[in-house]
Parts: sequence; C-alpha cells; structure tokens
Amino acid sequence: MTRQSKRAVVVTGASTGIGAACVEMLIDRGFFVFGSVRRTEDAARLQARFGADFAPLMFDVTDASAVARAAQEVEASLGGATLAGLVNNAGIAVPGPLLHLPVEDFRRQIETNLVGQLQVVQAFAPLLGARAPQGGPPGRIVNMSSVAGRFATPFLGAYNASKFGLEGFSDALRRELMIYGIDVIVIEPGMIATPIWDKADNADFTHFDRTIYGPAARRVQKWAVEGGHAAPGPEKVAEAVLRALTSPRPPARIPVVANRFLGYTLPGLLPARLVDWLTARRLGFSETRKKLRADALQSQSTADGGENGQ
Repeated sequence: MTRQSKRAVVVTGASTGIGAACVEMLIDRGFFVFGSVRRTEDAARLQARFGADFAPLMFDVTDASAVARAAQEVEASLGGATLAGLVNNAGIAVPGPLLHLPVEDFRRQIETNLVGQLQVVQAFAPLLGARAPQGGPPGRIVNMSSVAGRFATPFLGAYNASKFGLEGFSDALRRELMIYGIDVIVIEPGMIATPIWDKADNADFTHFDRTIYGPAARRVQKWAVEGGHAAPGPEKVAEAVLRALTSPRPPARIPVVANRFLGYTLPGLLPARLVDWLTARRLGFSETRKKLRADALQSQSTADGGENGQ
C-alpha cells in the first residue's frame, strides 16, 4: 500500500506518552501519521521508530506561525486529498493552589491547552474539509480533554480551567462544523501511566510549601504520582482515539477511566457540596482550619494581654 493510498491523520504532542501511543496505534491500523514534536531529536527518534508511515512536524501549538507552516506542509503532502483526522493531544499541566499560582503560569496553561488548540484547529480544519469539497470524505477532530474537564480537583485549578474550557470549545465546534460534515469527539482520560508522572514526582512545590496549602498539596502530589504509575497504559487512550476516528457513529465523549462508575459516573451524581466536604476531609482541611482559629485566638489573647499591661 502506497503513502498516497493511505488516509492521513495529524497527532499533536506525539513525542511520548499518549501521543506516541496514538501514532503507533494509527499506523498499525493502516493510517499515515503526521506527528508534531518540538525537538529535532524527538523527530529523528520517532522517524526511526515508525519509518515510512510517519512524518514529523516541527511546531509548538502556541506558535501560530509554526502551526501554519506545518499545515502548509501537510497540505502539499496530501496532494488534494482530505485529512482523515486531527488529534489535538498536545498539552501541559501546571499545578498549584490558585491563590498562590503566578498569573503567568495560569496564562501559560490556558495558552497551551486552549488557545493553542484553536490555532491548530483553524490551521488544519480546511484540510479536514472545512472549505470547498476535496478528495475524500470530511475528516474528524479528536480533542484530548480529561476527567479533570468535568470534575475539578484542588491544586489543579489552572489545568481544570483549561480542560473545562476545552469541553465547551469542543461542543461549540462540533455544532458549528456540522455544516461541513466534520465531527468533533472528546476523549476524557482519567489517570494514565505516562512519563508525565515522573515530571510530577520531580515538580518543584517549594514555593507552595510556605503557604497554608503546603502539606495538603504535597499529599495530592504523592497520591497523584502513586496513582499515575499504577494507572492503565496510554494504549487505552489510543484505542479510544481509534474508535473516535473510525466508528460510524462515535459518541461525542469517550471516557477512559479504570473504574468508570467510581471515577466518572458517581462524581457527577453527587451533590457539589457533598463532594466539597469529602474533598476537604481527605485533604485534612478541617484540622488546618482548627489550627488557624487557634492561632488567631492565641494572637488575639497575646495582643489583649499586651494592651492590658500598658
């Protein structure tokens, strides 16, 4: 089978983890894959690994000019055919309590996980069929969200905001692109065993240790790393992406969680205030509040004693 006879898919963030698993799965199923990376060494490594059915694209999703150049490169390679799919997988996670998270870090989170996705969609949508008819049926867009796009977690507020935004972005985009016959499917992974957990284990939390959230943030970091390493592998997400691209009638959302009821269905059924209480209890917030009150009373008592002694 020649390159020209294979349907092509673009996968962003293809260097490791979920992105690399998607590339491997799609190539195994007969697709030609363009994978975006940010480093030339990653491009060379993936090219050697996947061979003739893979072509690297050099861009960061936040670089609009580089994204546009990559889209032109793909268009030239397609030779008038339609792109079968765009998998928006690239993203980052910026942890930290919102009260103490530097605004520039929050902005970087949104710029990468949300604004960057819009730039990629706008650049590649014409190749998927969002213009005059081309050769082949319209393609599909697969946006990599997260269960964090439906259920917020303390100390991941910036990441939650980006994924909640991506969920709404995807719904609006899906309805707008119906006019072209382009479908939009959201993948919602829970914890997945990828190299991101090695980064989380080494994340610098020292600037949060000085805040009241320090101990709880460290607990969340420990739970996340342990849970991430024990989670299903990225091939489970790749299977969901393949389903999104090839199923005749894929659902609008495909969760990928180890225990769908406990990890996805039940949290959506519980009252928000109950979830708040359970979360605070698990993080030890009640004890922290008691200590705050005790310290405040002690400070007041000391101040009153000083005034009476004058």
